[in-house]
Amino acid sequence: MIADRMRGFEASGIRKVFDLAQKIENPVNLSIGQPDFDVPVEVKNEAIKAIEGGFNRYTRTQGIPELGDKILEKARKERGIKGESIMITSGVAGALTLAFMVLINPGDEVLVPDPYFVSFKHLVNFCGGKAKFIDTYPDFELTPERILPLISPRTKIIIINSPSNPTGVVYNPQRLKEISDIAEKHNLIIISDEIYKKFVYDIEYQSIGKFYEKTVTCNGFSKSYAMTGWRLGSAIGPAKIIDEMMKLQQYTYICAPSFAQVAGVKAMDIGMDAYVEDYKKKRDFVCNNLKDHYKLIKPDGAFYAFPQVPWGTDEKFVTEAIKHDLLIIPGSVFSEKKTHFRISYAATFETLERGIEILNSMV
Repeated sequence: MIADRMRGFEASGIRKVFDLAQKIENPVNLSIGQPDFDVPVEVKNEAIKAIEGGFNRYTRTQGIPELGDKILEKARKERGIKGESIMITSGVAGALTLAFMVLINPGDEVLVPDPYFVSFKHLVNFCGGKAKFIDTYPDFELTPERILPLISPRTKIIIINSPSNPTGVVYNPQRLKEISDIAEKHNLIIISDEIYKKFVYDIEYQSIGKFYEKTVTCNGFSKSYAMTGWRLGSAIGPAKIIDEMMKLQQYTYICAPSFAQVAGVKAMDIGMDAYVEDYKKKRDFVCNNLKDHYKLIKPDGAFYAFPQVPWGTDEKFVTEAIKHDLLIIPGSVFSEKKTHFRISYAATFETLERGIEILNSMV
C-alpha cells in the first residue's frame, strides 16, 4: 500500500527525543535545536498588522518582492554572494527539498560531509540519488584530501553546512576557496545550508556563494529570529536552477506564509547581537565545564556541541542519560558513526548547569 520510496525513511531521532520529552516530568532538555528566546516584539506586531490588514492570501510563488529584493541586496553587499536569482521558500527545509528535487536524477551522487544535518541523507535517497559520505572526523573539517577520493563521473553535488549542525564548525575562507576550486574543476553544484550564519562567535563568517557561482545558498529566519514555526526561508542561486525551483514550488508549497513574509522584511532591521553574545557565553560555559571529562571540538558557530561519548555507543549513552531525565541526541542521527552525541545549548543557564552536572556524573 505504501510507496517504495518511503522504505528508506524512519522517524527522525530528534523527533523521537522530542516526543519523549513530553512524557518526562521536568526533563533537562538539551535536545531540540530551537532558540530559547521568543520572536522579537516588533516582528510579532508586524505579522499581526499584516493579518489584521487582510494580507492573508497567496503571494507570488517566489515571494513578495520587498522581501526577496532586501535579502538578495544584503547577501550581495555583506557576503558577496554571486547568485543571480532569489525565491522565498517555506523554510530552509523547503528550499533544500526543492533544490534536491530539481537537481538530482536517479543514480546521481551527492557528497555529504559526515556528520550531517538529518535531512540531507534522506532527501538524497528520496530523489533517487546516492549519498556518499565524507568522513570529517575527528576535527570535522572538510578538506580536499577528504573530498577528492570520493569524486566520480556520477558526482553532481557537494553539500555545505556552515555553521554546522551538529558540530558547530564554521569553514574559514581558505577552506571555502579550496572546496570551490574542486567544484569548478569537476563541474559540480554546491548546495549551501547557511541557516545558522548569524550565530558565529570568534571568527568572521563567509559564504561559499562568494567564491562559486554555481551555488544554491539557502537561508532562513527560523534560528536567527526564533521564527521556527513561521516557515520562512530563501534560496539564492543561478537563474536556471531557481526558475525550476519556483516552477516546482507552484505545485507543492505554493508560497511561503504571507504574513511571515511581511514580518520577515521587518525582522531584517532588528539587531540580534545581544542574543548572539548570550549564546557565545553559553557555548563557553558548556565547553569549559565538559572539557575535563569529554573529548570536544569547541564550536565556532550555531548553538550545538558534539562531544564524544566516554563509554559505550551513542545510543547506550543517551539511553542512560534519559534515565537521569537528561535529553540529548545520539550522534548516529547525524552520522554513519555511533561515537558522539549532540547537545543544544539553546537553553537557560540553569538548564545547562543541571545538564552538565548529569553528564559529568555519568563519566
